[in-house]
Amino acid sequence: MTDLSEPTPPAGRRGLKASRLERRQQRIREEIERNRRGEYTVPTWVLVVMLIALVVGFTAFIALV
Repeated sequence: MTDLSEPTPPAGRRGLKASRLERRQQRIREEIERNRRGEYTVPTWVLVVMLIALVVGFTAFIALV
């Protein structure tokens, strides 16, 4: 009798691509689950862009006044 809960990965290069694809899909599923639970966080690069825009806007306002 074989255990069907864990399929054996295919051999060779296709196995590596399939494994990488499965890991990527799993990470995406986990991120969606976290977001649904309300654990969403804003990416750091978005915060940096917002801070830069705020500083530039404030500087432009001061320069014009």
